[in-house]
Amino acid sequence: MDVLWAPWRIDYILSEKGKGCIFCEKPRENKDRENLILHRGKNHFVIMNAFPYNNGHMMVVPYRHTSTLSGWSGDELQEFMELADLCVSLLQRTMRPDGFNLGINMGEVAGAGIAEHIHLHIVPRWKGDTNFMPVLADTRVIPEHIRATYEKLLQNLKLVMQEK
Repeated sequence: MDVLWAPWRIDYILSEKGKGCIFCEKPRENKDRENLILHRGKNHFVIMNAFPYNNGHMMVVPYRHTSTLSGWSGDELQEFMELADLCVSLLQRTMRPDGFNLGINMGEVAGAGIAEHIHLHIVPRWKGDTNFMPVLADTRVIPEHIRATYEKLLQNLKLVMQEK
């Protein structure tokens, strides 16, 4: 039996599940800290993944409900990548990872839990962050609470944006 302590999941487990799209709903709520939204751009926002692969896992998400890049304006495409770059810089300053995985989830077979709304994952990686737990025990250990990581990232966001 695998046992993984993940206290932030209880909020999700006990919450009432809406029928709408969380990527559309969360920015409309204007509860950025509660919803782990780190930054709002003109066309897209940056939100932390509530069920991360690693500490600091965040996503760039368009406000517009779309499942594809098709039909995006040049401004939308440019801001999408600029926010990805901002996320990488923020994670480098705050968490000092050794590398990153960036990937766009587009469609259910691509692994998108929310297939109808495209999003870009930014996952920090460290040398040796794959150990016996995920490899042999099929269990991932996240060493820091997501709210603590959010606060650290939020604290450095203005500094990183000033440097850009």
